[in-house]
Amino acid sequence: MATYTTERVTGVRHWSPKLFSFCTTRSASLRFENGQFLMIGLDIAGRRVVRAYSIASPNYADELEFYSIIVPRGPLTSRLCRAEPGDQILVSTKPTGTLVLRDLRPGRRLFLLATGTGVAPFAALIRDPETYERFERIVLVRGGRTHEDLGYGDELLRRLHADPYLGAPARRQLHDYAALTREPFARVGRITALMSAGRVCQELGLAPLDPREDRVMVCGNVHMLADARALLEARGFTVSPGIGCPGDYVFERAFVDAVEPRPATPARASGA
Repeated sequence: MATYTTERVTGVRHWSPKLFSFCTTRSASLRFENGQFLMIGLDIAGRRVVRAYSIASPNYADELEFYSIIVPRGPLTSRLCRAEPGDQILVSTKPTGTLVLRDLRPGRRLFLLATGTGVAPFAALIRDPETYERFERIVLVRGGRTHEDLGYGDELLRRLHADPYLGAPARRQLHDYAALTREPFARVGRITALMSAGRVCQELGLAPLDPREDRVMVCGNVHMLADARALLEARGFTVSPGIGCPGDYVFERAFVDAVEPRPATPARASGA
């Protein structure tokens, strides 16, 4: 049975009517790898309700940060989004997950593909000095429906570029590519379609995807994961078979039910 510590909420920020982030205290004994997740929960009416949440804060931070969607009538998120500083929350003591650097083979470029709150584990990874030491270029590809979906990532990047320690390598090595599907924007379309069409690399002035040099992490909804896997495997990328087994790409297996690659489809720019 999983064990939990009781932590205190230190802050909550709403990014839109459906998106929020929150911070909690961190147990001095908690150790994790950037990209992993924890179980977060509350005891509600005599029942423990827990869900998996990627850790958005880097592993050297004093607090824990999480980024969440508000599920309509959801027993957990409907309460978490109304939390106030000092409120108690349950945090599991055993982090896990498949979005970790050690499960990628050596490479020159790292592509981070995220839709929605899937950007959370990458928020930790782009604040990890090891990421900049292992890869010459890091490409954060973010997808959303509306401008509000990009607010958390936009603020994250602003703070990262101003960081006295990581700001310089981030400005030099990190590329940001954001796209929307439901509102006018500089880039419109699903990120998997834009990747498939070669637009991401082309518009950033980068060479096309190459499994000999590129490594990829994927986190998003079930359909995006299937499309991304089909795209990567059609280009010769091989997935990490599991924790501790390096591959050309990894995806967060815990948030989906046996996602199988779908046949590659022609690139399209349409709504999500």
